[in-house]
Amino acid sequence: MSSVPVLLPTTLVLSVRDVAVGHDGHPALRGIDVDAHAGRLLVVSGPNGSGKSTLLSVAAGLLTPQSGTVEVRPGTRTALVPQSTPLPAHLPLTVFDLVAMGTWARLGFWRPARKADRAAVTAAIAKVGLTGLSRRRIGTLSGGQRQRALLAQALVQRADLVLLDEPMAALDAHSRTVIADAVDHLVATGAAVIAVTHDPGEFHRIDDRLALEDGRVVELLSERTR
Repeated sequence: MSSVPVLLPTTLVLSVRDVAVGHDGHPALRGIDVDAHAGRLLVVSGPNGSGKSTLLSVAAGLLTPQSGTVEVRPGTRTALVPQSTPLPAHLPLTVFDLVAMGTWARLGFWRPARKADRAAVTAAIAKVGLTGLSRRRIGTLSGGQRQRALLAQALVQRADLVLLDEPMAALDAHSRTVIADAVDHLVATGAAVIAVTHDPGEFHRIDDRLALEDGRVVELLSERTR
């Protein structure tokens, strides 16, 4: 069944209406309606195969729905933080390098970072508790450390819409706390954040909750109103 849109007094960043997606003849999303607003955290939960990651791909513009509409506020900067995956230890990319990629949308990758941009990178690395590892190669980090570095990149990007795919999956308690704190910071600075998770309790605060099952919305709740 399709959800009833939640009308909130904050800026609408993303609007998904009656979206359907299929994979190999199997429906992955069935008539989904959902909104994401600035300064709010929307948590999407559900069992494996319920359509959570598919919805995130649609929101990121990586997947075109078979029907329905996806509207993003003009000028919106989007950051997608995927699940952490193993990387080769010899990859010549440091934590600082990875986080600095968040400035490319503003500067272009061919332009050198300015002093203010480098300071922003350093501050983001500190925000996720990786200051002492800024020169460490990404491939040598733990899963939790890599995930924190990817979230720091989103902080530097100053994205208006931040999409998180299982950001705390299989991480230690410290990394989960750091990531939850960083998500709070993103929301407090005005970003619309959508986080896919199996456990909504991982987050300190939730504004809106969307539960999926077999590609359908089974629950949509607004838990906190500004």
